[in-house]
Amino acid sequence: MRPSAGGRYGIGALLLALALLPTLVCAQAGSGKIGYVDLKRLIDNAPQMIESRARLEREFAPRDATLKTDETRLAGLKQRYDRDNAIMAKADAEALKREIDTLDRSIKRTREDLRNELNTRAASERDRIWQQINDNVIEYARAQGYDLIVPSPVVYASPRIDITDAVLERLRHAVPEAVTP
Repeated sequence: MRPSAGGRYGIGALLLALALLPTLVCAQAGSGKIGYVDLKRLIDNAPQMIESRARLEREFAPRDATLKTDETRLAGLKQRYDRDNAIMAKADAEALKREIDTLDRSIKRTREDLRNELNTRAASERDRIWQQINDNVIEYARAQGYDLIVPSPVVYASPRIDITDAVLERLRHAVPEAVTP
């Protein structure tokens, strides 16, 4: 079945309308204000995130120091075993080897527990702060009359529409409320 001349014109008109649709939408919303925000920069530089990282570091520092002490002790025991194994009584050598193995397993278990707890806490903090960052972006956009905020990554965004610094400034002013855990 062959399309009629009217059918071809109808398809052509439809294709032309579809091609021009983005232009028509932009023309209709011509007064729209668009902004861009670099989310990675916000997360890396938000004072709330910096304080959170420092707080977690302070919280986990004593346990990390204990782990490092145990690792140093293990290294000393291994060195002693390697050095004195040949001249030690068999029972003493076996006891030292058991102590080394026990301490090694304990260190591995403690390191894994510490890593898991730190990752869980860091993710929880990141989620909490992410919500603050997102809320600040929305509040800024509404206050400044933006119709659309495009998050990173994008192929290109003009510095003229980049609102990242302005949102960071809002976050800096919001620090006192964010300091409480």
